[in-house]
Amino acid sequence: MNPARLLLSGVVVLLAACGSTPPPPDWQMNAKGSVDRATEAWLSGNQKIEETEFSRARVEVLRTGQPALVARLELTRCATRVAALVFEPCAGYDAVAADAAPAEKAYARYLGGQATADDGALLPAPHKGLVGASGGEVSGIEDPVSRLIAAGVLMRRGVASPAVVDAAVDTASQRGWRRPLLAWLGVQLKQAQAAGKADDAARIQRRIDLVAPR
Repeated sequence: MNPARLLLSGVVVLLAACGSTPPPPDWQMNAKGSVDRATEAWLSGNQKIEETEFSRARVEVLRTGQPALVARLELTRCATRVAALVFEPCAGYDAVAADAAPAEKAYARYLGGQATADDGALLPAPHKGLVGASGGEVSGIEDPVSRLIAAGVLMRRGVASPAVVDAAVDTASQRGWRRPLLAWLGVQLKQAQAAGKADDAARIQRRIDLVAPR
C-alpha cells in the first residue's frame, strides 16, 4: 500500500459535484497532499522538502487529537526509509505505538522484519504473502512505492533474491527516485563483486557514479 493511501485507508473520498456525501475534512486532504509530496521528495533525495511537507502533514493529523492516526502517519514515513534501505528505529511511531490500532502494529512489525503469521491478515494486500516466506517476488506489486517497501522488508530479513534486487533497481530507475536507486545499486554492486563478475561490477559502478549527487 502506498504510504499516503495507508494514511487514508478506510476513508472513502468522494468529491462528486452532486450527491449527499459530504467532502472529506480539510485535514485529510491537506495531510494526503503533504504526505504525497514528502514521499516523492524523500525518494528523490530532497530531504529538506521532505521534512517540511511531513511536518505539515503531522500538524494536520494532530488537529484530530487521535494518537492512532499519528501512529499511522509516522509509519508512512518509516516505510519510505525501508524502501531506500535505511533501516533505523521508527522513533516517531514508537512514541505513540501504545495507542496504535492492531493493523498499524502489525505493519510496524512487518517493516521491522518481525511480522508474525497472525500479522499477515492485517497487512495491506501487496504485503500479505511475504510474511514468514523464505523469499518472495515483488515484480507483481503494482504500486511502485509498495514494491520498493516490500523489497526493502525482504532485504531487511536477509531473504531478498537477486531478482528482487533487480526489480527494486528497475522501479527506482523508472521513477527517477535517486535515493533508493543508489541504495539498491549498491546492493547489486556487492552481489556482482561477490560473484567475481568484474565487468558487471564495473558497469554498476559507472551507473552509481552517474546517479550520485555531485
